[in-house]
This record gives sequence, C-alpha cells and structure tokens, in this order.
Amino acid sequence: MSDNAAVEQEASGGRRGRGASGGAAARRAARSGGGPGTQLTYIKRKINVYEVLNEEGLALIEKNTDTVLEETGIIFRDDAEALALWKEAGADVKGERVHFPKGLCRSLLKTAPSIYTQHARNPERSVQIGGNATVFAPVYGPPFVRDLDGNRRYATIEDFQNFVKLAYMAPSIHHSGGTVCEPVDVPVNKRHLDMIYAHIRYSDKPFMGSVTAPERAEDTVAMAKLVFGDDFVENNTVLTSLINANSPMVFDETMLGALKVYSRHNQACIVTPFILAGAMSPVTVAGTLTQVLAEVLAGASFTQLIKPGAPVLFGTFASSISMQSGAPTFGTPEPSLVSYGAAQLARRLGLPFRTGGSLCASKIPDAQAAYESANTLNSTILAGTNFVLHSAGWLEGGLASCYEKFMMDIDQLGMQQKFCEGVDLSENSQAMDAIRQVGPGSHYLGCDHTQANFQTAFYRSNIADNNSYEQWLAEGEKTAPQRANELARRWLESYEAPHLDPAIDEALKDFIAKKKGSMADAFT
Repeated sequence: MSDNAAVEQEASGGRRGRGASGGAAARRAARSGGGPGTQLTYIKRKINVYEVLNEEGLALIEKNTDTVLEETGIIFRDDAEALALWKEAGADVKGERVHFPKGLCRSLLKTAPSIYTQHARNPERSVQIGGNATVFAPVYGPPFVRDLDGNRRYATIEDFQNFVKLAYMAPSIHHSGGTVCEPVDVPVNKRHLDMIYAHIRYSDKPFMGSVTAPERAEDTVAMAKLVFGDDFVENNTVLTSLINANSPMVFDETMLGALKVYSRHNQACIVTPFILAGAMSPVTVAGTLTQVLAEVLAGASFTQLIKPGAPVLFGTFASSISMQSGAPTFGTPEPSLVSYGAAQLARRLGLPFRTGGSLCASKIPDAQAAYESANTLNSTILAGTNFVLHSAGWLEGGLASCYEKFMMDIDQLGMQQKFCEGVDLSENSQAMDAIRQVGPGSHYLGCDHTQANFQTAFYRSNIADNNSYEQWLAEGEKTAPQRANELARRWLESYEAPHLDPAIDEALKDFIAKKKGSMADAFT
C-alpha cells in the first residue's frame, strides 16, 4: 500500500480539516462525548480481546467449514465470469454451484492484506483497518427515519445530508459510512450520486461506495478519482464498501458485480454473511459460525481472483429471531457468541474483521434500545472488531435511522474509545503522591493530584443527567432522548462544512449532472 502525502494534501485542498485532533480540543473530546470542532483518531486498542473458543473448537469449526465448501458448495448466481474464474482456479463448478477443494480459498487469501489504510480527503481523517485499530461508522441502510419532531417517515436526501453532517461532527465516529438512510425522494437509479456527493461535500472523513448495481459502483470510483486523482485511487484504498452474501450460501449478481468493480480498482470489500439465525443459518452458534466462515472464505477469496492484494474484510452480521414470531432480535447472548467466535476465525485467516454496532429492535430510543445496543456494542469492542458499521443511529431492527438515538450512541462510542485506552500506568496515574498526601481518614477532593487531573480524570457524558432530583425538576424533567434531541438541533445549527477545493466540487457537480441527464428517472 503506497503512501503519497503530497497527493493526499492536494486532494484535500491543501488544508487541514476543521477540528483537527490534538491539543486542548482533543483533550476535551477525550473526556466527554465531545462536540462540534473536536475529533478523535480511530481507536488503537490497548485492551485484550475476549475469546470464547479454544484451539480445539476453532479447528472443529474450520474442519466443518471445509466439508461445507467441498460437499455443499456456494452458489454464484447469474455470473458467468465468476464461474469461469473459479473453474480456472481449480474449483468444481456444477451449474451455478461452486465446490471448493480443501485449502483453495485459504491459499487465495494469502495475498489479501491483514492491515490497510483507507485514505480520507483530509489526511488527518484517514483510518487504519485491521490490527489493533477499531473504526466506528454510522448506521447503514434504513428506509425510514425517526425525525426530530417525533415522526416516523420515509427518509429524504435532506435527512441523509443531516446524518452525514452529524457523523462529521461526532468526535468518536471515525468514518462517514455509506447509506446512512435511504433517500426515497430521489430516483433509485440516481440517488447514489447524491449520496456519494454528500459524503464528499459535507464531510472529510472516509466513506463507503454504492453497491446496488455494478454501474453505481463504477460511478463511485469515478467520483473518488475526481477527488483523489486516478493514480492515487488505483494504488491506494479510498473506499471500503459492503458486500452482503445472500445467506444461506448464495452470492447474487448484484453483489458480485459491485465486488468485482471495487476489487479491480484496489478498493476494499467487506464480505458479510447477513445472518438471522434460525432462518438464514442453523439455530446453533457452532452451526452459524461454520456457515459464516464458509460464505466469507468463498466471497473473500473471490476478490483475490479478481485482483490479488485487493483489501477484503471478514464481515458478519449475526442476529437471532424470535422462534415465536420470526421477528429479528438483538442484544441476545447467541449473536454475541457468534461475533466473538467469528473474530477469532478472522484473526486466524489474517483478515480485518467487521461486525456489531449499536443494534436494537426497539421502535423508539427507550430502555430496550439502550440495553440491546449496549449488549451488542460491548461484545463488538471486546471481540476486537476492526470496522464497526451501525455504530450510531440504528433503530427498529435497522428499518429506521433515528436522530436522537444517533446522539445517544455517539456518547456511548466516546465511552468505548476511552475504555479501549486501557489502564494508564504512568507515574502520574500511579498517584502515589496523592496517597501519601491524603493518608488515612481524609478525602482526595482537594489534594494536589486531584486538582491537577480533575479536568481529564473521568469521561463526561453529554447526554446523561447526573444532577440532583431537584435540579432535574427545575430544568424541565427532561429525558435522555429529549436532551439528545436538543443536542442534535444545536449541532446541525452550528454545522460548518469542511473545505473542498472549488474545482473538485465543480467537477463532481458536472459529473453528476451528466450522469443524471443520461437516464430517465426510475423508482424501482
């Protein structure tokens, strides 16, 4: 992976982004949920990962996966090129079903990088994917929003732009994400242009590309080249995009088409089995892990058939269903075990790992949403996840992006970022002077060490109310969602766009206008 600081600087307009990390602003962000004008770099974890499988268990899952790949196989639907490439690589292709001899997929994945950099147009926002890094990206995919007036409605392009702005302003969100909501007021065949433009214009963080058709992936790459330059895009990674398996054990032509576009241009793909256990995988953790690994091995290794060395992530989205109603459930123990186990399998393959987020089934940002999101996010962090999609804003099983939930989740992400710093064992943190000064029977409130460290000692939530009952009453008895609502409104009112070179902006607008003018509107 080449590094070209001069090209990056030119792509970002030769300017540092507003709210650069470091200094007093970064210290304020580090001890609180932060706010506009502060940014934190991606997480560099200093805590151990939590593992649920021993060597025997991991070997068993891998053995069963090899059996599935060889005997059951994976369907590559409506893609003659994919089938031909697999046959040439030594797989047994029967119709659209590909059967993989033992070791083939793992051998191909030897060329995939274990760590790569996704470059942002502001170099200070570039992120490491893999290793000890964790990157938070916002919610992805909902067609509905729960807006600041309490309405559940279809999302618009204005909502999309608002969520991009909030993600840009959030200190603990490191990535602008992709389809933060589906803007249904724009034609289906044209909305990807407006979405990619919004990520580029209203943020300077890394972003994801369109995957709903190969030609839309090509448009994404073309727009990225207008920002970064042709050679830079072909030799570096500026896009990390989501490729879902059609579980169980199918890759369809839409996802394969987008995967091929991004891989050929050296852009990263997150190959993700989309699992609702009990419906799209077995009801057991071990069975689900076996299927997940089989689907990832097939999809991820296919990227290396397209272009050896193209970045690819081991992804999994695992949830369970209610066996009474069939509805998806979140925050339950079994999907957490799948995430932990899948993270171990990813590390053994040497691939960056994606899972989790702040997931819930609740219809509003209430206690259910908080509990389920916390359970999912905690296991996401402890698993050692590298790329965390749906970090903020997810509601209603992924059907709705919620402004208030977005702000509440941001606060939790700041806490997780602080937690991942681990235990500071510096001389100051050992606090021996404080212990000697205070001695038995006194208190630490006024000692020198406390006075010197009180501003940065503890994380300060910008959502939680820790005041007395009387003060809470006097201030209007506001709930956490009400405080989040007010915070979102303040942020959007104070938003200032990051600098974008006017020539680049004009080139993007011209590209979009020509593309839109070349086709009639389509809403399906």
